[in-house]
Order: sequence, then C-alpha cells, then structure tokens
Amino acid sequence: MIVLYGFGPLFNLPDPSPFVMKSEVQLKMSGLPFRRERAAPPQAPKGKIPFIADGDAVIGDSTFIRDHIERVHGIDLDAGLDAEQRARAWMVERLLEDHLYWAIVNTRWLDDANWAKGPSLFFAGAPEEVARGARERTRAALHSHGLGRHTPDEITGLAAKSLASLAAELGDKPYLMGDAPCGADATMFGIVAGILTPHFDTKLRDAALAYPGLVAYRDRMMARYYPEFA
Repeated sequence: MIVLYGFGPLFNLPDPSPFVMKSEVQLKMSGLPFRRERAAPPQAPKGKIPFIADGDAVIGDSTFIRDHIERVHGIDLDAGLDAEQRARAWMVERLLEDHLYWAIVNTRWLDDANWAKGPSLFFAGAPEEVARGARERTRAALHSHGLGRHTPDEITGLAAKSLASLAAELGDKPYLMGDAPCGADATMFGIVAGILTPHFDTKLRDAALAYPGLVAYRDRMMARYYPEFA
C-alpha cells in the first residue's frame, strides 16, 4: 500500500501544505489504496513534504509523486482531456505553484501575527534560534524567488491578478476543465483552500473572497474529497 507522508490537519485545513493536499486528492482520484502518516522535512528524500513510499520506491515532490502514480499504476488523471486542455492545465499549475504558493508563504511566514499563530507552531518545543533561522531562510527564499523583493501590497496586487485569471479560467464550470475534476484540480484546490482558510487574516484572502466562484469551487472540492472538513 502507498504511504503518503504529510504534516496532518492544521490551520483549519486537512494539511497546512497545499502540496500535501494536492497529492492526497490525486491519490483519492486514482482510486489506489493508501494511508496517511506524519513526517517532518528532514525525513523526506528531497527535504520537503510531501513524499510517498510505494513498495521500495520513495518519491519526493508532488509533481513526481503524480508522475509515479500514473506511470507505475497505469492511471491517467487527465483522462478525457484533449491536448489543448492538458496544456492549459499545466499552465494553470505553474501559475498556482510558482506564483500563488509563494504569496501564501509570504503572508504566513513574514507577517508577524500570522507567523505567531501559523508556522511558528511547527517549532514548538525547539530552541528559539531554530524557528528564527527557519523564518530567515524562508525570507531569503522569497527574496531569491523575486516575489519577496516587493512590498506586501505589491505582492497582494500581483496575486490578485492571478486569482482573477483563475476565476476567469474556471468560469461557471464545476471543475477546472469541465464537469469532472482533473489532476490540476487537486493543485488548484490545495492553493485556493490555503488562501481562503479563515485561520489567517490576510489581504490575499480578501482578494480571493471577491470571487464567489473560487469560494464555491473550494467548497465543492472540500465536500467531495474531505467531507469531514466541508
């Protein structure tokens, strides 16, 4: 049986990591049996959560987890999509993971109030310098990415444009590409749910709340894949 390693429920979410939620939803989409276990980044093959164990294979990174599931188990999470839809789904995933995810990181890790009730909990019981060092490394990662070089309002403004694009792409469809969820829906759900969680008070959340379609989408996906959180 596949074992998915994540953090566990936190921040009013099935998992604080959008990438863990992505991989778990994709496993649920696949129909493959799996179980959840808790783990910390130092235990992961690439030093990041999530990762899976499938027999002798240990796979890190949510994108490669999906690749493994589809290749080894003969599953296509985008079955029914044509070439153009598959291309659009990939582009949406890149907007989500390479842009909006970092906006989430900025609001959680660099805002003092959100840091105190959010990521700091990961370091409960650890020396203060451990938490401080992790926060500074995150600040440096955001700066290297480029998004962290902007002011909080500038970051929110950029993220709002991405949210507007997501809302337009979704339109009045129940799922990203139509009547049935595809692999990219797992990615979109993880990010949108992470932005909308009421645990954090952010301008980014306010920007997302301006799109009722995104809120309804989050609720629809939550009810389908995590009814206990719906």
